[in-house]
Amino acid sequence: MRKQQMWAAATLLMASMTALAAGPVVGVSWSNFQEERWKTDEAAIKAELARLGASYVSADAGGSPEKQIGDVESLLAKGAKVLIILAMDKDAIIPSLNKAKARKVPVLAYDRLIEAPEVFYLTFDNREVGRLQAKAVLAVKPQGRYVMIKGSPSDPNADFLRAGQQDALADAVKKGDVKIVAEEYTDGWKPEVAQKNMEQILTKLKGGVDAVVASNDGTAGGAIAALSGKGIKGVPVSGQDADHAALNRIALGTQTVTVWKDSRALGKEAAAAAVQLAAGQKVPGAAPWAGGERKVSLQAKFLAPVAITQANLGEVIAAGWAPKAVVCKGVDAAKAPAACK
Repeated sequence: MRKQQMWAAATLLMASMTALAAGPVVGVSWSNFQEERWKTDEAAIKAELARLGASYVSADAGGSPEKQIGDVESLLAKGAKVLIILAMDKDAIIPSLNKAKARKVPVLAYDRLIEAPEVFYLTFDNREVGRLQAKAVLAVKPQGRYVMIKGSPSDPNADFLRAGQQDALADAVKKGDVKIVAEEYTDGWKPEVAQKNMEQILTKLKGGVDAVVASNDGTAGGAIAALSGKGIKGVPVSGQDADHAALNRIALGTQTVTVWKDSRALGKEAAAAAVQLAAGQKVPGAAPWAGGERKVSLQAKFLAPVAITQANLGEVIAAGWAPKAVVCKGVDAAKAPAACK
């Protein structure tokens, strides 16, 4: 009997020690998986959490701000001790923050700003992304009529990008070399919306467009489809995310630049930060930041983006981001960039 009691006590102690050693449950709320890149982010988050001994639970809002609120509640009910939220709508998500705060569950705003003082914000420098996009297009087309295809109006990144684009174009606009003839937001960052907007712009301007600064690769693809549909070629177009399709368009010469934000690095950083936040620790490299629309001060950390053009297309191949066969598919050997030779 005594041996049984001792065995039971030892078993209970081991179970308690295992529970203490186990990392936190990390709940991840995705806005949607429409864009290719989020799958890459998720894989990086899951891999790093596994390495740190933490567990992963997630939900996909499928583009619905209302569903995302329910998703967060579900993640909390599943025992999440910290939340990583890629917000579909920066304002609609606020009630979810209040519920997390009531349970003393920290929140990491992933890639998209949620402007609240208790939130930790992790992203790439999106204003710099905008600068890189516009600089690359300006280098190809230093004069002409520019169209700005912006991101979703519910995503603060859309305006950060637009501000960076304006930084790069300001002097050329002031000189009169560049004229911004149209600009449109793209609801939900949907390529089909960007295509429709671009088609309407081309109709209105009777095809009078010399350059397109599109804010991501999805919207770039939509803009390029609209240009192609009108038989317009040779117009420089920007993007971001280094989607495989966009990298192929760069190799083919139909897209000028994409800005590579290595989401493997962002996902890894997010996982590590989530575990640190769950433990009540400070995140290394974080600093106070108040650059949002409402100038709310919060802790933030920014990673550096890289512009990818034909000149350095080999970087994404060498880094294992995209296979050469995918990047260079259909490229004419005689006109191929160095990365495809």
